[in-house]
Amino acid sequence: MAQPPRNDTTPWATWASFDANPWTQWAQQAWASATSGSAPAPALAGLTQVLRGLGGQPLQLDAAQWLQIQQDYLRELTELWQQGSHVPPPADKRFAGQAWASNPVAAFQAALYLLNARTLMRMAEAVQADAKTRARIRFAVQQWIDATAPSNFLAFNAEALQKAIDTRGESLARGLVNLLQDLQRGQVSMTDPNAFEVGRNVATTEGQVVFENALFQLIEYKPLTPKVYERPLLVVPPCINKYYILDLQPDNSFLRYAVEQGHRTFVISWRNPDASLAQATWDDYIDDAVIRAIDIVRDIGKADTINTLGFCVGGTMLGTALAVLAARGQRKVHSVTFLTTLLDFTETGVLDVFIDEAFVTMRELQFANGGLLPGRDLATTFSFLRPNDLVWNYVVGNYLKGETPPPFDLLYWNSDSTNLPGKWYAWYLRHTYLQNELCQPGKLQVCGVPVDLGAIDIPAYIYGSREDHIVPIAGAYATTQHLGGPMRFVMGASGHIAGVINPAAKGKRSFWTAPEGHFPPSVDAWIDAATEHKGSWWTDWSPWLAAQAGRQVAAPRSYGNRRYKPIEPAPGRYVRVKADEALATLLSAPLASANPQAKQG
Repeated sequence: MAQPPRNDTTPWATWASFDANPWTQWAQQAWASATSGSAPAPALAGLTQVLRGLGGQPLQLDAAQWLQIQQDYLRELTELWQQGSHVPPPADKRFAGQAWASNPVAAFQAALYLLNARTLMRMAEAVQADAKTRARIRFAVQQWIDATAPSNFLAFNAEALQKAIDTRGESLARGLVNLLQDLQRGQVSMTDPNAFEVGRNVATTEGQVVFENALFQLIEYKPLTPKVYERPLLVVPPCINKYYILDLQPDNSFLRYAVEQGHRTFVISWRNPDASLAQATWDDYIDDAVIRAIDIVRDIGKADTINTLGFCVGGTMLGTALAVLAARGQRKVHSVTFLTTLLDFTETGVLDVFIDEAFVTMRELQFANGGLLPGRDLATTFSFLRPNDLVWNYVVGNYLKGETPPPFDLLYWNSDSTNLPGKWYAWYLRHTYLQNELCQPGKLQVCGVPVDLGAIDIPAYIYGSREDHIVPIAGAYATTQHLGGPMRFVMGASGHIAGVINPAAKGKRSFWTAPEGHFPPSVDAWIDAATEHKGSWWTDWSPWLAAQAGRQVAAPRSYGNRRYKPIEPAPGRYVRVKADEALATLLSAPLASANPQAKQG
């Protein structure tokens, strides 16, 4: 094998210390191919076969483009070797520590990794295939790139090695303890798991559970103002997560903010599905949960109509419920707010790489007789949508450096996963992500009636986050093309969670609005006409909701009413149940006997 050119600045004496790194071997192969006159380099040809396999079918490759990629790679590789020990530290935050900059071998290795990573992605982009295949290839290649970063391995992580020397091995011992603890828990710790407790320092807004059945508990919050608006507000959070993302701590609680604005506020707290919900369906969640909650809030609030808000999948279920009510000719809701919600699943972002007929059919067969999708499976999937931030960052910190992640309420919530009923999950995959039927008038039947989003003719406030990777901004905006009533669309900065949980009092970030009634087909056209406002979108939503809430009346002095009496203090029992505890009940309960109608309140 031909070797790279040697000169006084090349860290050749220390090459053997990192010769085992796959990135180094790949570079050596590429160099050998170039100096022997063969093309393409063996590593590039090998990756061609990998990409063909990822596509699941023969892929067309642009020979000229591949040749250009190889030539650019070898040129940049030559420049890198000529820099040798004078390679500047990369800007990538994974290699930003002083230990990387002060170690020429480590700096060289990081730069080589980044060069190879860029080349791999260019190769993936050069594949000529349909959009879905290309997206899958990009996703798979990015996963491999992120997983094989030199920072993820003790032998190549300059910071971890320096810390081991400075602490005389104590950091490695702590890292081993952290690893064993996480193996016992079954997940990588993102925050100190002992720093938070539901009901003690998260989910602390004062209230009472006023109703429960097999699917959910309904929490009513204590008013914080002398008067409240006559139309109560019902919040429907996603059942894929626990509701207290909307009630983390007093200074960043969206639910507390709503109460402070004078709204008599209720929230659904979903049960963490156990054996009793192994047969639960989408229809059960719509009729026996969302619509049931609407009726109870109307009863308690003595209101003909109420205001509603749905977040993420909670918004999808709320939109479905509103369409069902419209089909039944029932007008029970005055307004709706959709936060980062998909009703039209044309633009689903990175999640689309997982969804095809084979995958959905497999899930349908898996759950044909009922069952539960474990919460840890969902949590792992969502973490690997952003692996550097939500996986490898903690692998490096916890195990290689022996650090304890700092307390962070949002990450504590993120680790507190929930199961899903298998039939609910399979229905959701097929009829929304795969076949996108919810937005096709009359195409889909829910609760025995055909649904039509256009029949939802009430005022709607629609919010999307600009950098959302779960509900892309185009997907959130698409709702404006389907509803039948007056609408207001607002775009906020940041992502799926940070964009929504943006307390008004902190005045952070920005949001955008466009002229009233301006809803062109393309979100890009909407953005072109939009105006930026500093601060939180909460300050825009609050006056909008106040205009929908009716007159103000004296705040109630007690929870519930004669029919729906307080059961226990918020946050209630359901939210405290862990996913693994709920999943364990399947071991002692036959699937055929599990019935969501059991234990109805």
